Amino acid sequence: MRTASRPRSLRTTAALTVGSAVFALLTSACSTADAVCSGGEYPVLYVGSTGGACVKDGEEPPKGYARYPEGKVPEHVDDKWWTYWNEHSLDKDGNIIEVSQ
Repeated sequence: MRTASRPRSLRTTAALTVGSAVFALLTSACSTADAVCSGGEYPVLYVGSTGGACVKDGEEPPKGYARYPEGKVPEHVDDKWWTYWNEHSLDKDGNIIEVSQ
């Protein structure tokens, strides 16, 4: 009898382990799904208008784009700064301006 219960507990443990791994993968994928940029990138905004792009870490923004001001960088879609920058931008001198829609 003891040998019959041992395989069952191993199967149960294996099933729980696999289930936990699948759950972890699914929840981690969902938590990054709404990130503004992928890992290894940072967001930049289009100067003078709303809109933006993602640039690889270590690279400078392309012409016509600028880094967000420190402390005002959107991290997730619809977060505080994402919403703010849908109505604001930077002018060519780096000043925050309101953008009409």
